[in-house]
Amino acid sequence: MEIWTVKHLLEWTTDFFKKKGIEMPRLDAEILLSAAMKIKRIELYTNFAAEPTETQRSLFREFVKRHGMGEPVAYLVGFKEFYSITFNVDRNVLIPRPETELLVLETLDILKTFANDLSPAVCDVGTGSGAIAVAIAKNRPQSVKQTPIIAVDISLEAIRIAESNAVLNGVENQIEFRCSDLFAEVRETFDVVVCNLPYVSRSEYETLPNHIKDFEPQLALLAGVTGTEVIERFTVQLSERLKTGGYVLLECSPMIAQSVAAFFTGWNTVRIIKDNAGNQRLVLAVKN
Repeated sequence: MEIWTVKHLLEWTTDFFKKKGIEMPRLDAEILLSAAMKIKRIELYTNFAAEPTETQRSLFREFVKRHGMGEPVAYLVGFKEFYSITFNVDRNVLIPRPETELLVLETLDILKTFANDLSPAVCDVGTGSGAIAVAIAKNRPQSVKQTPIIAVDISLEAIRIAESNAVLNGVENQIEFRCSDLFAEVRETFDVVVCNLPYVSRSEYETLPNHIKDFEPQLALLAGVTGTEVIERFTVQLSERLKTGGYVLLECSPMIAQSVAAFFTGWNTVRIIKDNAGNQRLVLAVKN
């Protein structure tokens, strides 16, 4: 009789995921098995010879089946790491991407330029899971009095997830969440505005992999025919919400980065920032 040890399960599942064309088969197998066994992933390596219980194997088989059909690991286990922080996720929010960490890094660098006794006002538009706002809140320079970050999203379900992530990471007193279509429910002005808004065009959306198109919320992905529609609406409203000399940082697709930068013609500074892969990923602008 075959004994399904941790080692055996990982080897079989890794091979199964490879045949399915899954990008990171071993990592995904480890995340799913550790979740099914309710242990840390590192603990798998000290339990290679252990045999999971039938309940654990049953849950793992369900995970493997669903992931093999395209369902993302993050939705199956209910969490995702971003900027070395754990976030709750479900199908109401996008799964945080590694490339978005660049937006956090650039924002933190800007915040460091403010005097130590000042707490710049920050707004995160399209917060989704709250990943950007929470990462900034946990890592921004400390000041005598911290001004709460305002984080908004059009989806009430996303706001609820974001609020849970602020609590999970101990920054619930540093962020104020609002359900708002862009700046509709915002009257404050800000020193720094960051956003990762929908920027996928209709034609690009149709070519997205099934594990994105079939599972992640269309509302957070699809912008319209060109991909710039939501960002253009945002830039029209931005002038009243950003202080003179204030910064805006937007994540966008490399395919529309030049078009997005053009929305800021006449501003003091307009710069496109490339990610580690050399793709045009962020647009930075300073209001004059």
